[in-house]
Amino acid sequence: MTRAHLFISGRVQMVLFRASTQQKAKKFKVKGFVKNLPDKRVEAIIEGEQENVDKLIEWCRRGPILAKVKGVEVIQEEYTGEFNKFDILY
Repeated sequence: MTRAHLFISGRVQMVLFRASTQQKAKKFKVKGFVKNLPDKRVEAIIEGEQENVDKLIEWCRRGPILAKVKGVEVIQEEYTGEFNKFDILY
């Protein structure tokens, strides 16, 4: 099991990025959260099996069809198992 902390930049707000990320997280059986940041980036913390976390990170590099992702900063962190689902935070 692994954990990644993501900061996604580009046109990633107001393009259904959070909702789409939640759908993909459920598909990949990844837990954690996603939220908008005041500086127009999106932040996510994701936990799960390495292969599934990697799949969600790769999806975040593209995002939903209306997004224009310019960058994804990935910080590997220690797995905590603190999440029991994937939430959108406001």
